[in-house]
Amino acid sequence: MIFAVSLADFITRYPSMHLNYDLIFRSCSEGIFVLDETGRITACNAAASAITGYDDTDLECKPFFTIGDGQDDPIKYRYELDQALKKKSLVVEGWKLKKDQTRYWAETSYSPLFDDFQKHVGFCVLMRDITEKKQHQFQLLQSEERYRLMVEAIRDYSIFMLDPEGHVITWNDGGTFVHGYAESEILNKHFSVFYSASDVIDDKPRKALQTASESGSYREEGWRVKKDGSLFWANVVLTALYNDRNKLIGYSKVTRDLTDRLKSEDVLRQSEARYRSLVEQVGDYGIFMLDIRGRIISWNEGARRIKGYSADDVIGKYFSIFYPEEDILNGKPAWELKVARATGKYEEEGWRLRKDGSRFWANIVITAVYDTEGRLSGFSKVTRDLTERKMNEQALQESSDRYKQLVDELSVTNSELSSVNRELEQFTAIVSHDLKEPVRTVRSFLHLMDRHVDQQNYDNLRLSIGKGILAAQRMHDLIDNLLHYSQISKVGLQRQKLRVEEVIGEAIQNLDDAVAQSGAKIQVESLVPFIYGDRVQLVQLFQNLVANALKFTNGSTPEVTVKSWMENGSVRFVVSDNGIGISPENLEKIFEIFRRLHFANQYPGHGVGLAVCKKVVERHRGRIWAESAQGKGASFHILLPKI
Repeated sequence: MIFAVSLADFITRYPSMHLNYDLIFRSCSEGIFVLDETGRITACNAAASAITGYDDTDLECKPFFTIGDGQDDPIKYRYELDQALKKKSLVVEGWKLKKDQTRYWAETSYSPLFDDFQKHVGFCVLMRDITEKKQHQFQLLQSEERYRLMVEAIRDYSIFMLDPEGHVITWNDGGTFVHGYAESEILNKHFSVFYSASDVIDDKPRKALQTASESGSYREEGWRVKKDGSLFWANVVLTALYNDRNKLIGYSKVTRDLTDRLKSEDVLRQSEARYRSLVEQVGDYGIFMLDIRGRIISWNEGARRIKGYSADDVIGKYFSIFYPEEDILNGKPAWELKVARATGKYEEEGWRLRKDGSRFWANIVITAVYDTEGRLSGFSKVTRDLTERKMNEQALQESSDRYKQLVDELSVTNSELSSVNRELEQFTAIVSHDLKEPVRTVRSFLHLMDRHVDQQNYDNLRLSIGKGILAAQRMHDLIDNLLHYSQISKVGLQRQKLRVEEVIGEAIQNLDDAVAQSGAKIQVESLVPFIYGDRVQLVQLFQNLVANALKFTNGSTPEVTVKSWMENGSVRFVVSDNGIGISPENLEKIFEIFRRLHFANQYPGHGVGLAVCKKVVERHRGRIWAESAQGKGASFHILLPKI
């Protein structure tokens, strides 16, 4: 499957395609994991389950590192997440274990996720099983590595390749030892530089190539010239190389120095300078030198203490012996030398291996070393063991996370308690005022009725009974409204996908009598198609808002407009009217329970409708507010999440 961008990039670049997120998530052939900001798995697709062998229920809320190589490595995992967040993406490869403990080679791509306010909210992780591809690469790598090591490790023979015209195209350490040229000095030069002036004049190099091409090989012993101009007696074998179409593609040339001469003073001086550049007795840092091909040529006391190897154990070996298997298969050691050679230095933190196989978290710095003539002569490598410090940092981070979680939980609890306390204070105020008022009225009329009975004043008795009944009914209505308001927070939300047109239509239909009686004009326009929420509570929300608009008129025919649109990933509703309006100082007060701005004989009601609207909106994780001016109508704005 061609996947040009990560899932996180896709959603960021094409927000209009957000509705297709679920389809992409389910049908993608690559394993997709969604992590929260702490690195715990919050979702995964079917491909992820197929690759790892775990069901989504097995993976839910687990740290992503638990489906790694079985070593539960939070330090490396945290480092990878930090690097992904810092660089905006990170691709790593390595062994992982399926649920049945089968090993597979995985390519894992991390991409950080951000919300609309650019706050980091998690990661999107793509995973592919590339075991078969990696095995093929590893086999090829092993074959090439065996040949390279075999040729490059030979110091007594100069072994190199020539193109068909006789130019040097490969070079080994033996070539440097025998001829005195570094690889960078000799590549692409004609091999005639090894011949004396008289041999060049006699056209001996050309004749040697011609003989080898005609007979297959050319052998001889004779004088050759080193870089410094000195002569040595050489045994030479020049062999013609042909491809599978029998076309000449070049020559191999093997030269052996038979004069048994010592190394030149220049090579000895470079070796001594490299040793002097090291502080061999430093115990807290592993400091050693590599040649240009990455083989260890010196070793200090700090390296022995950190890695556990003696100098005899490691001198002459390729420095990859300190790297985990995954890093070796990924070609990491050679890549680090390449970076150091190109930029002058390579630095990183990661796992390394001691002689006994145990791991330690290391800070490493590889620096390219050049001689006085600007030629690369090798690399210095400094290693520090940061395992203890990292473990302390990890423990501190975990402690900090637990503390933060506790603070968040306490903050939520405190907020909930504060909300409950405010409601209790409101309830107390209501009981002490709104509910006491009809009780006092009923009591007063009962006293009057008692007096009327004594006086046998039956006309006034009937009047007092009627007023007492009205006061009792008002108290009954107040208690019903208060109970209804208190129950909103207790009933669980039945979230479902709703057609907005049907929700608004049901709310208006419930008000048919009030609409007909008032002669109101209700206009519904520009509605979004769908929203997720509780049908009963959302119908009640819009029914209360429309009823409120019908009630607070200024004597003219009520005109109510309901519309909605998408706004930054949320849905915005507006219910507006042409009524009496609301003064600016009362825009917040109107949502308080039993808050009335007018006398009941002017605009009947109990002051509960808008308080219910506010609670319904807040339960749907939304926001409600009013915009108005006295005498100029009002508009109520609701902002709800789309899903």
